[in-house]
Amino acid sequence: MPLIKKSTYRARGPFRYGHINTIYPALFRKVEGVRFERERVETRDGDFLDFDWSAAGSRRLIILLHGLEGSAGRPYIRGMARYFNQRGWDALGFNFRGCSGEPNRKLRSYHVGETADLKWAISFILDKYDYESIVLAGFSLGGNVVLKYLGETGAEAPSPVRAGIAFSVPCDVESANREIDKWQNWLYRYRFIKSLNEKVREKALRYPEELKLPREMPKDFRQFDDRFTAPIHGFRDADDYWTRNSSLQFLPGIRRPALLVSARDDSFLSPSCYPCRLAEEHPDLYLEIPRWGGHVGFVSSGPGRAYWSEQRAFQFVEEKVLNLRADRH
Repeated sequence: MPLIKKSTYRARGPFRYGHINTIYPALFRKVEGVRFERERVETRDGDFLDFDWSAAGSRRLIILLHGLEGSAGRPYIRGMARYFNQRGWDALGFNFRGCSGEPNRKLRSYHVGETADLKWAISFILDKYDYESIVLAGFSLGGNVVLKYLGETGAEAPSPVRAGIAFSVPCDVESANREIDKWQNWLYRYRFIKSLNEKVREKALRYPEELKLPREMPKDFRQFDDRFTAPIHGFRDADDYWTRNSSLQFLPGIRRPALLVSARDDSFLSPSCYPCRLAEEHPDLYLEIPRWGGHVGFVSSGPGRAYWSEQRAFQFVEEKVLNLRADRH
């Protein structure tokens, strides 16, 4: 019955306001002590993926997947990499196509359910490196990819893939997009769409025959996904894209310990993004719903120190991968 009813996260002062917990780390958190070394990997379709490695000389690896329009350079990725490095794990920041600071070569890039590149990357890593344990950790969009991957592969996931961790996940994509369209989220939506439109304009210069820009560029996710994401990646329309890529429907297939942490005050998430009943019945899905935390926030310490999300992730790994502690739920 892995519904964790009492979260250990406690927000203080202004961080009990979800938007502050969301915005503060994105704008002000600085994570020192992490040096990524980039490895560019050529994909089978003539594109590339950029892996950002922070090695500790370990046979244990955490693969970190960022959110929409993020990168491995985001503080939440760097903070998690540092925390695991300090405890003897290698870390890999997985940059989705087009998110590493350089446009990818193909018309297609990444999307909320893009698990094919993750599957290929895990296979590549296991062929090239001698890792005995791999843990996947994703944030927001990256968390949806992690959960979808674990549900798709189920018991057939490579044996070194031992667990998954996901924070602030819009696992029911369609209803989460309805939340993003609400007035209190207008600034987030504006920034996401602005970044996505800029990338599409750049793509249109390189693929003028395949990609025609409308007179008026999209102003929300439905418009953008209908016009660009869905047709570019082989979906009928935005509804088809959202439906087929929501990790919610894949959760029953998970056969590795998986921790899903989403704050109650996350303004990006709808009620269906908190699968309480499923977690109560699923032996491998651990759902934790802190009262506070915002979206990929969970601020819990002063500058330069670990956040609660990093501590919680490693605690879960200790329990489920290293078997050092008893369950706490």
